[in-house]
Amino acid sequence: MNQLLIDSLQWRYATKKFDSEKIIAEHDIKTLLDAIQLTPSSYGLQPIKVLVVENKDLRTEIQAIAWNQAQVVDASHLIIFCHYTHIDDAYVDQHVQLMANTRNQAIEKLDGFGNHVKGALSQMEASHMKHWTAKQTYIALGQLLLACSLLKIDATPMEGFDIQKLNELLKLDQKNLSSSLLCPIGYRHEEDAYASLKKVRKQATDLFEFH
Repeated sequence: MNQLLIDSLQWRYATKKFDSEKIIAEHDIKTLLDAIQLTPSSYGLQPIKVLVVENKDLRTEIQAIAWNQAQVVDASHLIIFCHYTHIDDAYVDQHVQLMANTRNQAIEKLDGFGNHVKGALSQMEASHMKHWTAKQTYIALGQLLLACSLLKIDATPMEGFDIQKLNELLKLDQKNLSSSLLCPIGYRHEEDAYASLKKVRKQATDLFEFH
């Protein structure tokens, strides 16, 4: 298992050219979404929303917002990671209720946790909260990239797009959401020259320190 993990991570790269004829099987999509769903998040709040875009017309519109990067259209699916721009008490209450239902606990026993989270969030400036929730999407992206590598599915994480224009296109502002990351997923084209390039990474001695 150890070597499988490392081999899978060695295999993956940010795919530049996808084979538009190859589509990810539904059972693999479900596995990837399950992996995202299991992503850890601060306080377990999951302050994110994940959009799965298959529609080619919509993806063509998104491509124009994403510096015309071909992967947005050519990949099998486009994953858009979004984050909630504000977390209020009602959102926390909903999460606490879900905890109680899932773990078959009396909700009163979770009052301390709920009040702690509400107190912490009440101290956040609006800009800080947006930054904090946006960072949660990067954790989910990492989970997706790892899952894709293990399933031999290619993925290309992207920050290169106009957030505000995408928010307007998808009407995310009306849902208390903002886009954060794009990640086309699918299968590399045999003509993608980047697939054969060696990874460039720091030496372990430069990257890690032990104390």
